[in-house]
Amino acid sequence: MDPFVAVVPAFLASAVEAVEALTIVLAVGVTRQWRSALYGVATGLAVLALIIAVFGTAIVLFVPIGALRLVIGSLLLIYGLQWTCKAILRAAGAKAKHDETQIYGALEGRLRQEAPVPEHGLDGVSFAVAFKGVLLEGLEVAFIVVTFGSSAGQLLPAAAGALVACLSVALIGVVVHRPLSRVPENGLKFVVGIMLITFGTFWAGEGIGIDWPTGDLTILMLVVAYASAGLVAIWLSRAMLETRRRRRGGAAAAFAAK
Repeated sequence: MDPFVAVVPAFLASAVEAVEALTIVLAVGVTRQWRSALYGVATGLAVLALIIAVFGTAIVLFVPIGALRLVIGSLLLIYGLQWTCKAILRAAGAKAKHDETQIYGALEGRLRQEAPVPEHGLDGVSFAVAFKGVLLEGLEVAFIVVTFGSSAGQLLPAAAGALVACLSVALIGVVVHRPLSRVPENGLKFVVGIMLITFGTFWAGEGIGIDWPTGDLTILMLVVAYASAGLVAIWLSRAMLETRRRRRGGAAAAFAAK
């Protein structure tokens, strides 16, 4: 299968999570100690690389491809539905969007309340918060890299796509030195969610023995179908919310008239 299939989802998913991790690291470095924060980042990235290498290699070597695609396809469907549903609700206004500037300010305030930064040596708080932030945000990336890379037989391209995304976001963060609040995070999550659902359907189908009549072209058809369904869901959700607001407004006006 084309390496492009593994690289793009890994790159986009990694970009989303890297933006969130960058917000945490910036808050820690600016508020407390950059050296300890960067040590935490390096350690978190090393653990994630180990997870991808160990689990990705083990899956490729020891799991039959049919069973692999069925299990991974099912997991991608579940995971993709979660991302897509959240993106739909946020796009419709039913769920608050991530505000990286607000998150940065809240985290900065909490960090200032911690114990003072030691004059010498490492700051345990800076290291722990940066490490946890990178590891937790990166675990989702590791899952996508391992699943896409293993199923498509393109583990290294998927890992490379994730690495390029993380380095790109880190470089932008160094240049602008503030949270990347203008990144269309919700739009990226919607796109990645659709891709996860698409490949989950395709690979799970192959895992249970479905021979897709149009071959790999089925992937494009599924993308169009799921993306269209997602856009319709956003439109319906917005319409339902607007109707609910109007009813509440009418009820409030009627009550005030009494």
